[in-house]
Amino acid sequence: MGQLDGKVAFITGAGRGQGRSHAVLLAEHGADVIAVDIGADIPTVPYPMATPDDLAETARLVEATGRRCVTELADVRDITALNKALERGMAELGGVDIVLANAGVLHSDRTETTLEQAAARWDDAVGVMLTGVYNTLKVVQQPLIDQGRGGAIVITGSTAGLKGMTDGSGGMSGYNAAKHGVVGLAKGFARLLGQHNVRVNVVHPTAVDTFMINNPHSPMTSASGAAALARVLPVDRLQPVDVSRTILFLVSDAAYAVTGVALPVEAGVSL
Repeated sequence: MGQLDGKVAFITGAGRGQGRSHAVLLAEHGADVIAVDIGADIPTVPYPMATPDDLAETARLVEATGRRCVTELADVRDITALNKALERGMAELGGVDIVLANAGVLHSDRTETTLEQAAARWDDAVGVMLTGVYNTLKVVQQPLIDQGRGGAIVITGSTAGLKGMTDGSGGMSGYNAAKHGVVGLAKGFARLLGQHNVRVNVVHPTAVDTFMINNPHSPMTSASGAAALARVLPVDRLQPVDVSRTILFLVSDAAYAVTGVALPVEAGVSL
């Protein structure tokens, strides 16, 4: 018997990286999965985004555990498309119990030369990682209440949600602001949904070994980016499963009294 048997997890940004890792680990512990990803590039983001084939591979890995997986291509900035993805997944899998607002992007300022470029990157960073999180919370709010069986929501934050981490560029400033902003959303929705036994938390990882930071455009490859992540513990980068294990705790019955928390998983970076 798995600790998540009978539960359904709705995960954004599930095409690869942390989202895929979360989907597979939760499936290994018994959850069925609604896996959502944009499956297309965003023009301001300098590296390739996950593809529909990547999302299909996530589904294959989930199904290899013996659990079911429904996949949907949707942009978290589009609340209507996100709601349709949730509704289709719920209809097929029987509801929703776990929500991981995980979709994210990471810009670099290396090719930012105009104010218009800065504004566009700010818009996309905040759109994906703050508006997208709000949209995710909003579409799951009523289903979680109506089901009457409680639930757990975890938002993917960042070390950038614990300290000032921006180079002044639009994309990085948007990232920094969004990761701080989701803490406020989590605390507000934790108060709003607590009476329905729905818990809302944020996990704040340091750099995770995924394509988002392992690409030639990543600000983490610069000296300033590395200096911003000076760690207390002898940890270089987290593996995606390190974050997944923390999330597994937060969505499990072991964390039944934990809500409104911003939990660092960052080897002491914020110290």
